Amino acid sequence: MLFKVEMTVNIPKDMPAEEFEAIKLKEKNYAQKLQEDGIWMHLWRVVGQYANVSIFDVKDNTELHDLLMGLPLYPFMEMSVTPLCPHPSSIK
Repeated sequence: MLFKVEMTVNIPKDMPAEEFEAIKLKEKNYAQKLQEDGIWMHLWRVVGQYANVSIFDVKDNTELHDLLMGLPLYPFMEMSVTPLCPHPSSIK
């Protein structure tokens, strides 16, 4: 199943820089592993925001839920999830 996930990160202003950098490194490693595994198919930055638009390919809603909850930055995110299906005019 394909899902479009929009994520906006809201880091508390009082979070120590060292803690933030450590969380970002964990997030990067987690995201890159999911990309290497073919689960996190696309990852785009939203210009001018600490946000992204991503496409995930998972077996079901529960798998996506568990993956998103596993994101190190999850506690600081607002998310919008949209299920996707093939378009009849698509050539891919």
